[in-house]
Amino acid sequence: MPKVAKELSALEVKNLPPGAHAVGGVAGLILEVSSTGGKTWILRVRTGSKRREIGLGGYPSISLSEARNKARDTREAIGKGVDPVAEKQAAKAALLAQQASMKTFAWCATTYVAERKGEWKNAKHQAQWLATLETYAFPIIGKLSVQSVALPHVLDVLNQPQADKGNAPLWDAKTETASRLRGRVESVLNWASVHGYRDGLNPARWKGHLDAILKAPNKIQKSEHHKAIPYAEMNPFMQALRQQDGTGARALEFTILCASRSGEVRGATWEEFDLKKGLWTIPGERMKAGKPHTVPLSKQALQLIAAIEPTAGTNLVFPSPRGKVLSDMTLTAVMRRMQLEAVPHGFRSTFRTWGGEQTAYPRDLLETALAHTLESKVEAAYMHGTQIEKRRKLMQDWADYVELEKSQGENVIPLKSVNA
Repeated sequence: MPKVAKELSALEVKNLPPGAHAVGGVAGLILEVSSTGGKTWILRVRTGSKRREIGLGGYPSISLSEARNKARDTREAIGKGVDPVAEKQAAKAALLAQQASMKTFAWCATTYVAERKGEWKNAKHQAQWLATLETYAFPIIGKLSVQSVALPHVLDVLNQPQADKGNAPLWDAKTETASRLRGRVESVLNWASVHGYRDGLNPARWKGHLDAILKAPNKIQKSEHHKAIPYAEMNPFMQALRQQDGTGARALEFTILCASRSGEVRGATWEEFDLKKGLWTIPGERMKAGKPHTVPLSKQALQLIAAIEPTAGTNLVFPSPRGKVLSDMTLTAVMRRMQLEAVPHGFRSTFRTWGGEQTAYPRDLLETALAHTLESKVEAAYMHGTQIEKRRKLMQDWADYVELEKSQGENVIPLKSVNA
C-alpha cells in the first residue's frame, strides 16, 4: 500500500515552500512550487506500465478544492480506460485543424512569398510572382480555405475567360502566363500541405493529373502578335488620348512617347529621372534583360513628366489611387474606353514599324531604343556618348510624328475604333 499523504488545508497549501508537495485528498496530487514562487498542480498516475504526470493548471487560479475535483475526475476516466494525455493531444490536433481551415489561399500565398524574401532574384521578381496570383487566382480562390481548394477551383482559375481575347480561356489565350500561374498555385498548395493547413494530393500538379485535362503548353498554337495601331493612325489616337483623364491615360501616353514596356513606366520612380539632362534611367532589376536602360526624353515626354505633381506617401511617378504600382490592366482599360482593340505593348511594334519604314535610322539604333538585346559591343555603343544624342533625336522625331497637328498638312489617316 502506498503511503497516504496528509490532507493539507488551503492555508497550508498557500504557505508551501519551493519543492514538490503531496497535498492529499487524491492519490498522486502534487503542488509544484518553483523557486520564483510559481505554483502548478500535477497529478502523478500510471496508465498501463507508464508513469505520467498530468498538468491540472496553476495555483491559485485553480484552487485546492478544484484541483482535487479535477484529479478525481481524471483518475475516474483512467479507470474507465480513457487516456487523458491522448485525449488532450487529440483536442489540440482538432484545434489546429480548425485553425488550418481558417487559413485562406491568399493568406498562404502572401506568407509563402514573404518567407522566401531572400530567395527571389530581385524585388521585381518577387512582386511579379505574387502579382500573377493577385490578378488571376485571388479573385477566384483567394478567400477560400486552402484546405478546400480542389480540382474544379484550379480549373476555374486556369480557364477563366479573357475579355481582351474574345473570352477565350486563359490557358489557351495566355498560355505562358497560365502555365506560370499553375506552377505558382501548386507551390503555394505544397507549402500549405507541409505546414499542416491541407492534406491530400495537390490539385494543381501537372504530371499525371492536369496533363490529362489541359493541352500541353507547347501544343497550343501561339497567339498572334500584340495588336497594334498603324503608325499612320497615331496622330488622331494621341489627340483622343489627350482627352482621357486619369493616371492610366498619362502613363499610357508616356509609354508611347518612350516606346517603353508598360511595366517599366508603371514602376517608374522619381529618382530614375534627370530632368535637367532629359534622361530616364531604368535600373536593371526592372528591365526584362536585367540590364540598366537609359531613355533620352523628347520635349513632349519631359513636358508630361514636369506637369505631374508627386503623390504624397509614394515615390512612384504614376501611382494607383492607393499609392501602389498601377495594374497592367489599367492601361488596357484606357484603350477599351476609347473602343480600341489594340493593346499597350503593341505601340512598341508601331514604333519599330514607323522607324523601319519612315526613317533612315539604323536597325540597331531602333532596337536599342526598344531595349532589345544586341551584340554587346553594339549595345554598349548606343548607350554612351554621342549615340545617346542620336537616340534622343530618334525619340524626338517619334514624338513629333505622333503628335503632329492635322493643320500641318500631313496625310493623317482617321483613327479606327472597334465599331468602325
